This record gives sequence, C-alpha cells and structure tokens, in this order.
Amino acid sequence: MSRIDETAPFLPVRIAVATISDTRTLENDTSGDTLAALLTTAGHVLAGRAIIRDDVDAIVAQLAAWIADPGVDVVITTGGTGVTGRDVTPEAYRRVLDKEIEGFGELFRWLSYAKIGTSTMQSRALGGVAAGTYLFALPGSTGAVKDGWDEILRFQLDSRHRPCNLVELMPRLREHFQTVNET
Repeated sequence: MSRIDETAPFLPVRIAVATISDTRTLENDTSGDTLAALLTTAGHVLAGRAIIRDDVDAIVAQLAAWIADPGVDVVITTGGTGVTGRDVTPEAYRRVLDKEIEGFGELFRWLSYAKIGTSTMQSRALGGVAAGTYLFALPGSTGAVKDGWDEILRFQLDSRHRPCNLVELMPRLREHFQTVNET
C-alpha cells in the first residue's frame, strides 16, 4: 500500500531520461516524452534527455556521464530490456552498477503480469545504484513506462511516501565511498 504524508515536504529530485533505440528520435520518442511529462508533472526536475543507440558502450558512456554529474540524482531509461540480440540495456547497467535493486525488476514484472500475463517474463527491467545515483531500466513501450512510473517510481521517488522511500536514503548512498576514500 502506498501512502503519501501530506504534512511532509516534497523534495524534487533531478532525473535524467534516456531512450535506448536504433530507430527513435526526439521527434517520435513517445515513451521518453511520456516519462518526461510524468516526472515533471509530479514536481521533479528533468535533468537531461538523450536517445542512445542499442550499443553497450554507448549506453555505458551516457550512464557514466550522468552518474558523475552532481546535477543528476536518478537516471531512468526506456527500451532495450527485452531478450533479442539488440536488447543490451541490462548488460550496460551491470557494467556501472555498484548495487542492484532486485526488488524493482521483480515488482515491475509482478505488476505487469496483471496486464500482459506471462509475456512479462520477457522483460529484464532492473534498478540499482551507481556511485550514489539511482538507475532504473524500463521496457520501451509507453504502457510499460506509465506502469513503472505510476505504480513504483512515482512513490519511491516521493520524499513524502510512507513508510519509506528512496529519496530519504539519498544522503547515505555514498557512505561506502566516503569510508574507502578516508582510509
């Protein structure tokens, strides 16, 4: 059950959005447009937007740039999470992640199952943390983007969500790195 504490302050986060595709452009990127509209309507800041071809090195390069950018708190990608030869988003994510948030992919597929049945097993949606930045990979359909945002990310990226949320953990995401750098 998701609950918003209206007495708590809303803290906007800075979210970069990328569409992974060999065919989409900014002019026809309906999934990226939908995600950008959903997050800004929710009060967050669109910190960056990109179209990246289905290439592990290209995806890793953009993810690494956003991870290193102090103006980006969260990266959400859409596309490239299927099982075909060109679907390489999870492989790129795993090259940059420090920790995977297994529950994100599990929850996404559980919610998706109610809508598309067993076809949801073809999704390799995933989430994680890299150097203090949250990363989430959603499938490329507009419906999947809406489901991922409306059913999961909208709540977990809202500082008012109770009993807990990902925003309240943000100040502590780099604890391991601080300890390592101090020794």
